[in-house]
Amino acid sequence: MKLAVTVQVASSRRGVPHARSFNRWAQAACAPYLPRNNQELALTIRVVGAAESRKLNRTWRAKDKPTNVLSFPAAPLAPGKNGVPSRFPAKEYSELGDLAICAPVVAREAKEQGKPAQAHWAHMVVHGVLHLLGFDHENDRDATAMEAREVNILAQFGYDNPYA
Repeated sequence: MKLAVTVQVASSRRGVPHARSFNRWAQAACAPYLPRNNQELALTIRVVGAAESRKLNRTWRAKDKPTNVLSFPAAPLAPGKNGVPSRFPAKEYSELGDLAICAPVVAREAKEQGKPAQAHWAHMVVHGVLHLLGFDHENDRDATAMEAREVNILAQFGYDNPYA
């Protein structure tokens, strides 16, 4: 399976990584979970400003504030095995889903947390893609498993553990 990543920038481009970086991070997050077939799967990453993030977060999560990343899966999740969700069973779906990443929130968080901005952007992409794949952090066990995956993927790019 191939992942086609489209990046839309609907905010200031200041500090926003290049589309190639978004693509590399998304590919790395998906690679272990993609079935081995010739199907192409699409992912759209939309970089938004605070107003759009707030509107999306209010509409879809009933939280009236901007947030760092929102994930919108394109299809229902299928049950998985061994704690790994299966996200790709239906041939009729050609989309993984969409991510909305809020540029000013990511920039602010990176500064507040003393992290390189590029590393925090990578974390938001990896975190969002894992949500699209069916991972979550609703309980301690799931959070520990998801965070371990994030740490391993980010380490491939030389980024430190974002949870340390």
